[in-house]
Amino acid sequence: MSTTFVPLISSGVAGPLGVLHLPRLWLKASLEAGGKLAPGYPGIGHGYDTMVVTGLGLNVDELKKFIAEAKPTYPQFEAWIKRQPGVNLNRANIHKLNLSIAGYIHADEDRKAILTENNLPDDGSVLTDAINLNNLDDWFGFHQAILK
Repeated sequence: MSTTFVPLISSGVAGPLGVLHLPRLWLKASLEAGGKLAPGYPGIGHGYDTMVVTGLGLNVDELKKFIAEAKPTYPQFEAWIKRQPGVNLNRANIHKLNLSIAGYIHADEDRKAILTENNLPDDGSVLTDAINLNNLDDWFGFHQAILK
């Protein structure tokens, strides 16, 4: 069994707060803090991770510290977020953030690489928003690391 894990929570999943990608961010940061995140995955990287941290008004260093020290469950993580100074959890802000996540499109070279890796055509027949492409990338990585 692998000692590292591909994060299989999709960026299209939201927890009780209703923030897309937040459960995935928690999973990746938690796995990284424990030295269990699969190679090639950042604990908190650019893209969706930064969009969520910045969009909610969180301090990335405090977030990393909390996850490393407390090893929270997901509900404990959301409770910690609610207590952070300057956090913006109003419905309009969450809706705006979710729209930006759902509407994010990868660069052409990223789309082409993920589709090629999965032997899928780049002809518009596959949903190519970043959420769906990231899902394909995760599933391929999981297959290669665990199932192959």
